[in-house]
Amino acid sequence: MSDARQVAEAAARASYGRLVALLASRTRDIAAAEDALSEAFATALRVWPERGVPDKPEAWLLTAARRELSHTARAASVRASAQHLIELASAHAVQPDNTAFPDDRLKLLFVCAHPAIDAGIRTPLMLQTVLGLDASRIAAAFVVAPSAMGQRLVRAKTKIRDSGLEFRIPDCDERATRLADVLQAVYAAFSTGWDDVSGADDTVRGLSGEAIFLGRLLVALMPREPEPKGLLALMLYCEARRPARRCRDGGFVPLRTQDTRLWSRDMIIEAEGLLTSASRAKIFGRFQCEAAIQSVHCQRSVTGRTHWPALIRLYDLLAHHETTLGVLVSRAAVIATSGDAALAKQLLNQLPIERIDSYQPYWVTRAYVYRQLADHNGARDAARRAISLTHDPAVRAYLSETYNVR
Repeated sequence: MSDARQVAEAAARASYGRLVALLASRTRDIAAAEDALSEAFATALRVWPERGVPDKPEAWLLTAARRELSHTARAASVRASAQHLIELASAHAVQPDNTAFPDDRLKLLFVCAHPAIDAGIRTPLMLQTVLGLDASRIAAAFVVAPSAMGQRLVRAKTKIRDSGLEFRIPDCDERATRLADVLQAVYAAFSTGWDDVSGADDTVRGLSGEAIFLGRLLVALMPREPEPKGLLALMLYCEARRPARRCRDGGFVPLRTQDTRLWSRDMIIEAEGLLTSASRAKIFGRFQCEAAIQSVHCQRSVTGRTHWPALIRLYDLLAHHETTLGVLVSRAAVIATSGDAALAKQLLNQLPIERIDSYQPYWVTRAYVYRQLADHNGARDAARRAISLTHDPAVRAYLSETYNVR
């Protein structure tokens, strides 16, 4: 820590003014530049002791500060684009039950879950209007073409505008009926940030943290509902493993080979408490089930092994209620890992080609299943398809090396 602090302090003494000038030359906002640089120094003090001091500290600080400025600009853009909805919502800010929403974004999520809005577009609308994702990112989350998603969003906004839809803050009963859509939007935002393993994409940087923050607000707003607790637990289980997803040289590390000593014990303990509390309602919920799956994975940090039969039972239960592509592919992966690759292949073959053609996790799982079956040509072909759909260079490198794709 002392070496990292000394380097950071030396960079501050030698280059602070120049770095601020470089940052402000783009934005013309000196205060924002100073704030961003301050955040970059704070990040350096947190990261450098673990990963080592970079060869060019000043360049690292400049890049980090520019990312912070970009993230701040994105947040400002989201606030600006949603301002008209915020104003409409504010006009009805007093709740029938005198319960105030603790955050404008959370308020807008419930507004965008209005039953008059087509169910299939509610979550994408929330992701764009409230959380600031573009149509291509949203399309990737829903495994559809970006052009198709863009058209659906435009049509939804046009319908809202032309119909004069009244945006009213829902009361408690209405909140419960809209909750599923809101939870889905928060989870989609978390997943988008989670998929960016390196954290290098400025457009999604910080989304996982924002989603966890919104999850905490949902638990506080609706403490008797089990599913917000399930969602928050699910996100915390996943976030607990973030430090282990990269090795020191930046390479990708899959879950089954991660060093469990790097997982956040505090987050796992908090998630366990939330999941236990949610289970007392004795009501099945998708997010509770997915959190229970992550709990089984996290038990490896205690027992040193993964209980595959328990995972299969949980995935069977989840697939009974939620036949989403992600659930079905993950279930096949768990079945293959537990020793029945032939059944996993059969399950993958049952999925319609139009659904899996551009779904990267499907091709990763297919490559893994073929390798388990000693079909190395089939594994390489599937891996090539997975690599073509992978944006992260480290993940591409991992797949290329694992399946000998050149």
